[in-house]
Amino acid sequence: MAEKHNIKNPAVKRILQEVKEMQSNPSDDYMSLPLEENIFEWQFAIRGPRDTEFEGGIYHGRIQLPSEYPFKPPSFMLLTPSGRFETQTKICLSISNHHPEHWQPSWSVRTALVALIAFMPTNPNGALGSLNYKKEDRCALATKSREAPPKFGTPERQRLIDEIHEYMLSKSSPLPQLAPSQASEEQSKTEEAKAQVNLENPEALPVGAEIPDQAGDRIVEEQELPVNANPNPAGVEASMESSSSVSSNQLLQKSDARVQNLKPDTRVQKPDDRLFTLAAIGLAIAIVVLLLKKFIKSTEYGAVFMDES
Repeated sequence: MAEKHNIKNPAVKRILQEVKEMQSNPSDDYMSLPLEENIFEWQFAIRGPRDTEFEGGIYHGRIQLPSEYPFKPPSFMLLTPSGRFETQTKICLSISNHHPEHWQPSWSVRTALVALIAFMPTNPNGALGSLNYKKEDRCALATKSREAPPKFGTPERQRLIDEIHEYMLSKSSPLPQLAPSQASEEQSKTEEAKAQVNLENPEALPVGAEIPDQAGDRIVEEQELPVNANPNPAGVEASMESSSSVSSNQLLQKSDARVQNLKPDTRVQKPDDRLFTLAAIGLAIAIVVLLLKKFIKSTEYGAVFMDES
């Protein structure tokens, strides 16, 4: 590779030194090599940091070194979806060309890759080229990243990407499995979700598990009280608290049906009340008339009045 480039150029000389160092001292966490036709273009792959949602993933990317390297910082672009950085977009990091004021000439491609791995689980805070996917989505992308390398660029570049991917697969450990505590937690969340679905859809409850429906019926039935009864007994309040799973719409519909059933009975009872009133008045008049006749007979004036008649 050195024969094809001007080794008197400080940037070329520095890049060739880094290539040699990368090949002689490889890492299990990353691998990066330049294109033979252009040593300022590098392809890399990093392994997702351990104990994070990226663990087990293999993330490919591209590095563009400036002609003034190492006095100016490189630019970075991810090619593998990760849920943390956009793909085929230059990302904004303190080690990238977006912040040249932070770059140190003593840093290298190796230093930048180590920093990029450390940046993976951090909060993006709206940085350019950053994403903030959910943890489960990032885990799914980490699993998918192992299946095949991304397709990008010329055939020569693609061959280099494939070689780096095979190397990273050979150094990668199996995907992490859920710990027993995590598995039990996921199972409990699943059971809670199923229970919530059953409560929201009482028709779907199995036989013998109809407590919410029964509680709802008790609430409506206890509302069918006489007029002189306590309209708010303590039992109703307790039943309402125990039947919070019954939807308000169902209760309103049942209550409306009960009210409609009560209205005809109310209209029927009104004539009975009038009859009882009239009968009482008639009885009172009859008693008064009898008492009056008895009083008249017991007096002399009554006797005279009776003789003249």
